[in-house]
Amino acid sequence: MSVILSVDTSTPACSVALNIDGVVLEDFRMAPRMHNDLILPMVDQILSQAELTLSQVDAIAFGRGPGSFTGLRIAAGVVQGLAYGADLPVIPVSTLEAMALDAYRKYKTALWLPALDARMGEIYVAGYRVFEEEGMTSIEALLPESVVKPDALDDLNDAFNGVGSGWCYKEVLLTKIPTTPNTIDIDIAPRAACIAELAGKLFAKNRMVPVYEAMPSYLRDEISWEKQPLKVGKR
Repeated sequence: MSVILSVDTSTPACSVALNIDGVVLEDFRMAPRMHNDLILPMVDQILSQAELTLSQVDAIAFGRGPGSFTGLRIAAGVVQGLAYGADLPVIPVSTLEAMALDAYRKYKTALWLPALDARMGEIYVAGYRVFEEEGMTSIEALLPESVVKPDALDDLNDAFNGVGSGWCYKEVLLTKIPTTPNTIDIDIAPRAACIAELAGKLFAKNRMVPVYEAMPSYLRDEISWEKQPLKVGKR
């Protein structure tokens, strides 16, 4: 049996989840600017709910980005601290891939263009095909993660559906895809349950990283504020 703890604070949503051999428990809250106060108590609460301790967890996953600069740092810092203290491997998971999985679970549609509002007139975006194969849900990346102004996105050949806050630029994004989507859901945000599910597949393939490699993926090359090193400490 594998037990994977996951956290996500990449957007105004704050969530934690446990993947216990394929059965997922989750605490998901919309909590803008409250991540620092909530995330560790939420971890403690979900472990208590499952009657587990951190020492019984096999790996810790987190939404590594893209997303809010501050939110990604919170998640990475918390995960580094927990993983370092318990000597656990870490599984970074794409927030955009997690959104595509969530949208597939909700709408049973294969092609998704997850996009998050990156501010400054830009979006974080990627493209995925989600499908069932031999009784398992698989995800194929069709468009790599990037940060781009919506009108600068290349025209796409696939009939993507839309998910995520970046679809606030719907009028522009609709000009980039060949047909009008059946579904656009602007309210879906990355959530720890989907991150935990994706992490379970990576864990089975032994695709973990040591704690010092558990870093956020900002996508932007130039950050207008100074990057400070993440601090790792025992909890």
